[in-house]
Amino acid sequence: QVQLVESGGGLVQAGGSVRLSCVGFGGFGDTGVMAWFRQAPGKEREFVSCIRRRDGTTHYGDAVKGRFRISRDNFKNTAYLQMNSLKPEDTAVYYCAGVQSTIMYTSDHAYTYWGQGTQVTVSS
Repeated sequence: QVQLVESGGGLVQAGGSVRLSCVGFGGFGDTGVMAWFRQAPGKEREFVSCIRRRDGTTHYGDAVKGRFRISRDNFKNTAYLQMNSLKPEDTAVYYCAGVQSTIMYTSDHAYTYWGQGTQVTVSS
């Protein structure tokens, strides 16, 4: 049974940085795509970024492009989301997701595995 566990959220001032981590347990393997989504109160879940584990290809949502950076360490079965130049509108619960596919989906419906979420709050 694959499990994803996020960590690294918290409270940060606008303009600051936070790094989220997502560790995969239970044989997620070297293939597949790992992604980050976020959901703010009263809003739909939004695609943030994804990375293909095999070759490190990345993709970003327009709202975070140029400010966030996704990376992975396959030996540690971990994906990271470095979040810089944070804005109050980045406040949300951030979820890690995974799928055993090489297609870099941006829809949350495509992802099989989900973490429990970690809160990021950006104060103005």
